[in-house]
Amino acid sequence: METWLITGGLGFIGSHFIRHLLGQNSDLRVINLDKITYAANRENLSDLAEHPHYEFHQGDIADPKDVRPLIGRVDLIVNFAAETHVDRSIGDPASFIQTDMLGVHVLLEAARESSIRRFVQVSTDEVYGEAGQKPSTEEDPFMPKSPYAASKAGGDRLAFAYFATYGTPVVITRCSNNYGSFQYPEKMIPLFITNAMEDKPLPVYGDGLNSRDWIHVEDHCRALELLAQAPGIEGETFNIGTGEERTILEMARAILKTLEKPEDLIQSVTDRPGHVRRHAVAAKKIERELGWSPKVTLKEGLPKTIRWYVENPGWWRRIRDGEFRAYYQRMYANR
Repeated sequence: METWLITGGLGFIGSHFIRHLLGQNSDLRVINLDKITYAANRENLSDLAEHPHYEFHQGDIADPKDVRPLIGRVDLIVNFAAETHVDRSIGDPASFIQTDMLGVHVLLEAARESSIRRFVQVSTDEVYGEAGQKPSTEEDPFMPKSPYAASKAGGDRLAFAYFATYGTPVVITRCSNNYGSFQYPEKMIPLFITNAMEDKPLPVYGDGLNSRDWIHVEDHCRALELLAQAPGIEGETFNIGTGEERTILEMARAILKTLEKPEDLIQSVTDRPGHVRRHAVAAKKIERELGWSPKVTLKEGLPKTIRWYVENPGWWRRIRDGEFRAYYQRMYANR
């Protein structure tokens, strides 16, 4: 039986991936290493607490003492652990560099001294910066515009360097904007959904015409499982996206329409520094070489996501009544 180490497995995408793996594979053991920062939530995997093939460890990927005892027990690593919110990175770049770069270094150092068969570094389309006139391809240069994007770019290239220098069996992924259940409500879609449910303003930066490529988290998980197992792709990078681009304003209006709320809840606020106008990736490589394609359309996935937040108010209200309250006040009170 193989054992996979999933870092950051109590976060949004990581918890979905662990649930996906254990639901699809009866002969797989999962070890979850999570620091339990503000965006991690034990409730995300509470249903798996007694699962015979699931094991949780609290720890920091940037601390070798937490990492090394686990690496020798695993066959494969998927690294989700990261600070991920652009807005928070503008105010506190150091914590992003610590986790997204130093943490990746610690994992890679431990991995190269072991016999793991693959290390999947979960990067982001943020590393490309502006997509410009066409979706970003894997060959495009990096032009990160936020401390978050820069820290992820550093971890991304460090992972490739370990493949090139030491032969560490690395695969790098760069995915577009995820959405779905269990997403911390600082992110745009759950923020807009939960604000609308409480008849609070939806804070839209600037003119709201910044566009993103949106992917449902379940499609991302399918792609990651495929990339973790496909033979002969060590050292390669794969974009993951859907081609379903929408502006922030379009997403806000779609959420309000689904919830039957008035559009005057949309409130324009001062734009954030370095705000990327367009993020979009070309996912032709993973489609052509590995046969992956998205299954969940935005038309299906967004209402499904909205229903989850409507049906699980206890989950997000506990968050909004905690650390999030002070953060939201700092972010939006004077914009």
